[in-house]
Amino acid sequence: MSHDEYLIEDDAGVKRVVQEARRVAVLGIKTEDHSAQPAYYVPEYLAKAGVDVVPVPVYYPDAKVILGKPVYRKLTDIPGDIDLVDVFRRPGDIDQHVDDIIAKKPKAVWFQSGIRNDVAAKKLAAAGIRVVQDRCLMVDHRRYSGR
Repeated sequence: MSHDEYLIEDDAGVKRVVQEARRVAVLGIKTEDHSAQPAYYVPEYLAKAGVDVVPVPVYYPDAKVILGKPVYRKLTDIPGDIDLVDVFRRPGDIDQHVDDIIAKKPKAVWFQSGIRNDVAAKKLAAAGIRVVQDRCLMVDHRRYSGR
């Protein structure tokens, strides 16, 4: 597989990423106090749909639990495998997480709607991690999960 094949832009590739996402780390998740924001309600939707959501907030140092799950401060602190890292970070803030993402080695990374960082995406693809950019995981999960 060439690196470009890891940059997922077709519906079949997106569907595969969604259907394989059983355990999803949410990088940049917000707390219940921000329930009207996508960085909270998208992972909340996923959790209600039966996905094992692992919260990785960037802010909120006092948060110990989000969505009833223990909070991890770094992706590499999460025990076990991760199928997908769902990213709620500004494009320019993603670069600081690339090494952690590569070290954790998820099957795929998802940059939410409005988030695109081609340099980071190419680094992740070169490490054998599939990347979806600028799409809403909640919308595509509803479309492709079969639920």
